[in-house]
Amino acid sequence: MNRSNLYLLCFSILLVVVSCNNKKLTEVVEVPLPSAVEKFTIGSPNDIKADEGAFELVKLPYSYDAVSPEIEARTMELHYSKHYLAYSNSLNKAIKGTEYEDLTIEEILSKSVADSLNLRNNAGGYYNHSLFFECIGPKAGGQPKDTLAISINKDFGSFEGFKNQFTNAANRQFGSGWTWLIVDKTGKLQVTTTPNQDNPLMPKAIVSGTPILALDVWEHAYYLQYQNNRKKYIDAFFNIINWKVVGEKYEEAIKKE
Repeated sequence: MNRSNLYLLCFSILLVVVSCNNKKLTEVVEVPLPSAVEKFTIGSPNDIKADEGAFELVKLPYSYDAVSPEIEARTMELHYSKHYLAYSNSLNKAIKGTEYEDLTIEEILSKSVADSLNLRNNAGGYYNHSLFFECIGPKAGGQPKDTLAISINKDFGSFEGFKNQFTNAANRQFGSGWTWLIVDKTGKLQVTTTPNQDNPLMPKAIVSGTPILALDVWEHAYYLQYQNNRKKYIDAFFNIINWKVVGEKYEEAIKKE
């Protein structure tokens, strides 16, 4: 290579380097921003209504976020407006035009087991969820009072004795189901569990009686928030139990026995 060509090559390389450096100085590099937290809009339970039929949803006297942080708003909305609503609509559809249409939910539960699995599941789902939502609320928790408190101490030794038994039963329930505080046929308080959407009002229940408190241990009740930590969900449940309502249901139950 002669000297002229060498000079030309060096000059070309210099132009490329200068051009690249200038480009680096003037080029705007778009840096992606951290993705924003997904936003979601929480509706109102007052906007949710069952399809026309014999049974309506239990109205929540509080908003979906009222029992947070124990149960977050998204879980409450999904539970109430999707799962509970679906059971209610399916129940109304199942009994339309049948002998069950004019019966109370308790009467349907006492008859439905032998007649139809579909009716059993949806009548149970409706009753169970209704009780669950009735027995929780904001500014709740603590311990029961009056007659219920006396009976809990008598039948479980103490409130802590009841809480431990209820928690252990809920945690041991295999798969989907419910944990209950019931008044049995003798008027005694008992803790029991049922699978799926069964409950202690149904014939052939392992422990029969009138439910006064219900805990939903289906995964849809807690999985968005607590993942597979059911024990943490159970502990949180005790912070939102409305013992005034449970006490009223206890008084009603012992009058029936």
